[in-house]
Amino acid sequence: MKYILMMNTMRAGESVPNWPAKDLQAHIAFMLNLNKTLRESGELVSAEGLAFPDQARLVRAGKNGTPITDGVFPEGKEFLAGFWIVQVDTPERAYTIAARVSAAPGPGGVPLNMLIEVRQVMSGPPPEMS
Repeated sequence: MKYILMMNTMRAGESVPNWPAKDLQAHIAFMLNLNKTLRESGELVSAEGLAFPDQARLVRAGKNGTPITDGVFPEGKEFLAGFWIVQVDTPERAYTIAARVSAAPGPGGVPLNMLIEVRQVMSGPPPEMS
């Protein structure tokens, strides 16, 4: 089963770039090690960090499908900072990985205990909708 683990984190203005350099380095090292471990176990499908909200745009289709953009919205309380897609045998394994991500070190090495949203990646619509 595939799951997406979404790291919703930090309020706008309380972002990682404001951390002391040693704390930022420890956080990045933790994430790189996690990705390496998941890759070696064959569970990592994909992992990506995302740009900060001040670079985001909302897009909708206008007349004739022309994109209409709106944004930026840096005032949001939390934002999607990154995600992992993992291939695991059970939901419990996805939850275990999410808990490990949640405990990533923050300033002073204190675990962030951030919320990680875990959702199964569907390979198609449910059978009753096909």
